[in-house]
Amino acid sequence: MDAAPTDSSPQPLMMALRAHERGGPERLVYEEAPRPVPGPDEIRVAVRAAAITFAELSWPETWEGDGVDRTPIIPSHEFAGVVAEIGSGVVDLSVGDSVFGIVPFNRDGAAAEFVVVPSACVARKKPRDSDVVAAAAVLPALTAWEALGDQAHVAAGQHVLIRGGTGAVGAFLTQFAHELGAEVTVTVTSESSVARARNLGADHVVVSAPHSEAPDLSAFDVALDAVGDDVPEWLYAAVRPGGQLVVLQVPPRQELAEKYGITTIFFVVRTRRDRLEQLAALIAAGHVEVAIAQTFPLSAGRAAYESGSVPKPAPGKTVILVP
Repeated sequence: MDAAPTDSSPQPLMMALRAHERGGPERLVYEEAPRPVPGPDEIRVAVRAAAITFAELSWPETWEGDGVDRTPIIPSHEFAGVVAEIGSGVVDLSVGDSVFGIVPFNRDGAAAEFVVVPSACVARKKPRDSDVVAAAAVLPALTAWEALGDQAHVAAGQHVLIRGGTGAVGAFLTQFAHELGAEVTVTVTSESSVARARNLGADHVVVSAPHSEAPDLSAFDVALDAVGDDVPEWLYAAVRPGGQLVVLQVPPRQELAEKYGITTIFFVVRTRRDRLEQLAALIAAGHVEVAIAQTFPLSAGRAAYESGSVPKPAPGKTVILVP
């Protein structure tokens, strides 16, 4: 455990991916940064893997908190690693524990050698289980669980439509909706994704390429958008009157919800220790598929974020590896 910095000892440094000005991946620089120190009820984690949500560089909370500029910022909020130091008041974790979790979105992230995070935002995982898999699973899985269970309350026998059912979040929506006993229909953008959608648990698969004609879909109890761009009107129309549409990236259009007589739901995922522990158990048992599209070393973190603008070599998350 490092000694706390004093007036006469400089704060230890670490390597990190940072942006000093608001913008896209072009603003990211791999450089030395002050090593963070945990406060009360916080832990410092030696990061082993940090997963990317490409849209985070466009989120206001990435760049400011309570209207105050936060730059320089460190991105990536999905991580796995080893507890390196605990702050006062932390009694349920120890130095050396393997953990994974989510950094609150208005704090510096995990694209660095170390990250400080509230202890309530992590859970233990088995040391033998992959850090890359844990980091890649945490945000998509928690988002899918909350969307299906806490928000839409999906139940066995319901007809569920998932737009983008094989993407990072969509793959978990498909798996979890199937486990809940729903009849699951998913849309994918190419024939090559059909087999994977069925393997994830989809009962029906509809190929709907971007900018193609709207698919002929209707009378679903619940529809969920896992694509994240502008939600098309056909997805609103596919929900039966009185049904629900859950959108995950952008707020829904209320005029369309009223037009089709449906309820729309938009939420920001909450980090829950019990859900993280459930996920850790699923990963350990091999009961959930976690797709990894590609990995980059921390020193190539900028390239990792730039890769979001080109087709990925495989479905799944992009993960930064920290040596």
